[in-house]
Amino acid sequence: MSIDTIKNAIPDYAKDIKLNLSSLANEETLNPQQFWGTALASALAGGNDFVIREIEEEAAQNMSAESLNAAKAAASIMAMNNVYYKFTGMMSGDYQTMQAKLRMNVIGNPGVDKADFELWSLAVSAINGCNFCVKAHEKQIVDHGMSKEQVQTAVRIAAVIQAVSATLSGEAAMQGAPSAQAA
Repeated sequence: MSIDTIKNAIPDYAKDIKLNLSSLANEETLNPQQFWGTALASALAGGNDFVIREIEEEAAQNMSAESLNAAKAAASIMAMNNVYYKFTGMMSGDYQTMQAKLRMNVIGNPGVDKADFELWSLAVSAINGCNFCVKAHEKQIVDHGMSKEQVQTAVRIAAVIQAVSATLSGEAAMQGAPSAQAA
């Protein structure tokens, strides 16, 4: 199981991260597609090759090909949007009212349930620290009937996956390996 492989790679000093990853494996607030889509989008945002490969392997066993692509699309589009909207949020005046002029068609037609796509976009936006995007996606999720507990679970998944990615990238760097490689 890939979660076990990831847990085994986490160093002893990051025991809390390992325990949090273990507890997420028993999470029942989200359905499997929501859980694994959130984990995959978060892994992609975290950028650690090992974590991405391991999460994608397990996600593929729990999601359709279409939903896998939608989770990847959420990570991709949020990588762009989070930079742009973080900038506009830092500025005042004209920038906030100017048209973005960025293609974002996948948001309107993600190929999966809109609430799931918004959940994955929220997780990536939380990792990337975009206040505007976090608020916008949280509102959409709640408006689509999901609970605050489901929102919190998605952000917990994002936080833990990001911590795992950062820890393993740091370990690889200290061992002289490329930053996106892991033990």
